[in-house]
Amino acid sequence: MNPLSFKNHNVKRFSKRPSKAQSAPKGPVKVILFNKPFDVLPQFTDEAGRATLKDYIPLTDIYAAGRLDRDSEGLLVLTNDGKLQAALTQPGKRTGKIYYVQVEGEPDDAAVKSLREGITLKDGPTLPAGAAIVPEPEWLWARNPPIRERKSIPTAWLKITLYEGRNRQVRRMTAHVGFPTLRLIRYSMGEFTLGDLQPGQWKEIPHV
Repeated sequence: MNPLSFKNHNVKRFSKRPSKAQSAPKGPVKVILFNKPFDVLPQFTDEAGRATLKDYIPLTDIYAAGRLDRDSEGLLVLTNDGKLQAALTQPGKRTGKIYYVQVEGEPDDAAVKSLREGITLKDGPTLPAGAAIVPEPEWLWARNPPIRERKSIPTAWLKITLYEGRNRQVRRMTAHVGFPTLRLIRYSMGEFTLGDLQPGQWKEIPHV
């Protein structure tokens, strides 16, 4: 947790609809860090009635910097500052994003090396990435619902750092090297991290 004093906000439900964000904020810059739960869409509206950001965050005029798929969890940065959004998401900025990934099977050194050096997906080669086999994170929370594990097949955790942001990239990369993703949690984007936020909690932080 940042040493400055911030409020952690527990899960609540709201129905206000945010307006479209502008590149230059009309008022003070807002930066919100949200721990997105599994099965929540990274947007404020959904015609099908599925869970969205508006069910947790009672603010308007903010928007997500990048996406985090419905079946993924973890850090989502929301802001009314278009420059910050661009800094976090534009490919040319090469901003690092750290993910903890539970995969089916036990990756070997060759698989990890391939992730690090870059692999060729259907939409082209990936940039070199950070990749390492790590223990299960100590801060990990229980997912609801739990992942579907096959008792006969072990699982392992990877820490992957991307410097680009393609659609479902982490999942496609691990599948490409033979180890499908079972659970994916984004821990950080650039300078922003989850800290001790629990699923469904958010906090507003100062940003210059």
